Amino acid sequence: MDNTAERRRVVVTGASSGIGLAAATRFAGQGDEVVLVGRDPARLTAAAERVRRLTGRDPELFRADFAVLDDVRRLAANLRDAYDRIDVLANNAGAIAVQASTTVDGYEWNIQANHLAPFLLTNLLSDRLRRVVNTASAAHRLGVVDPDDLSAQLRHYRALRAYGVSKQATILFTAEAARRWPRLCSYAFHPGVVRTRFGGDNPVVAFGMRIAPFLRSPERAAQTLVWLAGQDPAALVNGGYYVDQRLRKPHRAATDPQLAARLWEASVAAVGL
Repeated sequence: MDNTAERRRVVVTGASSGIGLAAATRFAGQGDEVVLVGRDPARLTAAAERVRRLTGRDPELFRADFAVLDDVRRLAANLRDAYDRIDVLANNAGAIAVQASTTVDGYEWNIQANHLAPFLLTNLLSDRLRRVVNTASAAHRLGVVDPDDLSAQLRHYRALRAYGVSKQATILFTAEAARRWPRLCSYAFHPGVVRTRFGGDNPVVAFGMRIAPFLRSPERAAQTLVWLAGQDPAALVNGGYYVDQRLRKPHRAATDPQLAARLWEASVAAVGL
């Protein structure tokens, strides 16, 4: 008999493809109770079928678009209704906006989808969580986040820099969460450059992602996520940034505790907490 009370419960956002799906499949295969969160219902259903086919386990499904903060609020409410405990929240959802764009909430798209949305979700679930693993990127070195203007990248827009700033925010959020919530284990990681649907709405980027010879598979990229979710906290640094299962020092701006504290307060105001 399958006793879910004795299994870890793992919520994976961005789980309908790429790193998220690879991680979810690995979690389910090792016996965890997996919850898949994705934006597109058809891809989410297909992801669930793949997890079921490969592992024999049926994941739970929740839909949310992280470019819509009300979707994130509904997701958090639905997860709270469904579960009194979440052992691991893998904040993996995110992408890059190739063209400058603003969300329905009025923020630059990258900073909302990659930072404000997971920041809001984590805060709304914080009392139910035991561990958070945030997908960051080495691109965080390409800019410096401005807590006084979270949409500053809309001026003189460069897609990779805007994406990098949003991922710098991810690393700052991870470290500040460890300081503010010491009981909750928080880690960030760089998955490498991955052959996924990343940037798939742009045909040039999508073609490059298919043919580039140096890209990692989603399964390889997901290894550090799964590893961080399962390691003894005593062997890890709370708030740390990891690359290939090793602690690494991020760019100096991403290690600034004053910047992290300012970003936290700005993010609280931005999402209405």
